[in-house]
Amino acid sequence: MPDPRTEPREGRSASVFFILVTLFLDILGIGIVIPILPQIVDGLVSGDAGEAAFYYGLIAASYAFAQFLFAPVVGGLSDRFGRRPVILISLFGAGLSYLVMAYAPTLTWLLVGRLVSGVMGATITTANAYIADVSTPETRTQNFGLVGVAFGLGFVIGPALGGVLGAVAPRLPFFVAAGLVVLNGVYGLLILPESFRAEQRRGFSWRRANPVASLLRLRRDRVIAVIALAYLLLGLSQRGLETVWVLYTNYRYGWEALANGLSLALVGVVAAFVQGFLIRKIVPRLGERRTVLVGLGFASLGLLLYALAWQGWIMIAVIAVFPLGGVAAPAMQGLVTGRVSASEQGEMQGALSSLLSLSSVLAPLIFATSLFSYFTSDAAPVILPGAPFFVGSLLALTALLVLARQFARLPEQQDVSAPERTA
Repeated sequence: MPDPRTEPREGRSASVFFILVTLFLDILGIGIVIPILPQIVDGLVSGDAGEAAFYYGLIAASYAFAQFLFAPVVGGLSDRFGRRPVILISLFGAGLSYLVMAYAPTLTWLLVGRLVSGVMGATITTANAYIADVSTPETRTQNFGLVGVAFGLGFVIGPALGGVLGAVAPRLPFFVAAGLVVLNGVYGLLILPESFRAEQRRGFSWRRANPVASLLRLRRDRVIAVIALAYLLLGLSQRGLETVWVLYTNYRYGWEALANGLSLALVGVVAAFVQGFLIRKIVPRLGERRTVLVGLGFASLGLLLYALAWQGWIMIAVIAVFPLGGVAAPAMQGLVTGRVSASEQGEMQGALSSLLSLSSVLAPLIFATSLFSYFTSDAAPVILPGAPFFVGSLLALTALLVLARQFARLPEQQDVSAPERTA
């Protein structure tokens, strides 16, 4: 097949559209269970809010831990066999995992379902490599922004639908998610084209697929290493928000599944606007580096305001501010993508996905199991349910300062994607 980087613009646009629809349906399946998963855990534990938060954090971390282990494996497999087969296998496997969770009679079976779902959650890794395959240097950040749109729209409809379905029956969203993901797989089987030329592929190596070795390879390039650190810090702050949102709003404002689903849907609407439209206006004017810094500043500010919100309507108002931080991640991905060859895109996206997965492993343990559980318990010196948001704001601010220092060392006229390898 022709090289996606040189094929007509119409072909590249169609390929991007295919993968975005695939991601949208996949994220819809994930988002649909967010409002009801804490309720399922609470029903299986039959404990208080602190105990439910503890086990919920462990189960959420198990999903991310599986992704952390397998993201570089999947990235390496997509560099060897192509993006299309890896995406399709992952989707059908995810459908099976939702059925396991739908029928889970105990926390152990729920954990098994989440682990399988995490292993099959490789769609994101390979989809990012797919986007890199069909992007040019001029369009890469905008295309990664469109990935954010797919995520945003999936989380607009998913949590809202999950809240409505969860109000009917707590397990119903799992069955619907399974059907949607399988439908997604059938859709991809019929029309999703391959993006990666056979002659560009390379052999699979278990040594490279080791998640620790994959992360250590990020150190080969000084700029990538610093961006990766900031990417991890931002990921921790964002995953912390997602992990604690339902616990926090239920504890502090008494919101139930429907209210949480609709509020998360609003977050998705604003995020889709920011990453689908606003980022296309910001990057050409500010450049990728300044876009990253602006995004991190808004992320830090938004989390701080969430922590200070004393009434539910303030949370809704802050939603207009926090998603502006969504321009940072796609801009960072664009910077990293420009520093590696086509044959390394799957491996690099696998490493970045491992970072996000690592943040998703740590975030539930830090923000839910530790911070929220402790600061809403009798053992806390002061009841402070907003503690996770204060910590998240500090992490985003740290990422901003780290990157600002690194960018200041580069000549103003130098494109950050120009190779600058270290020994």
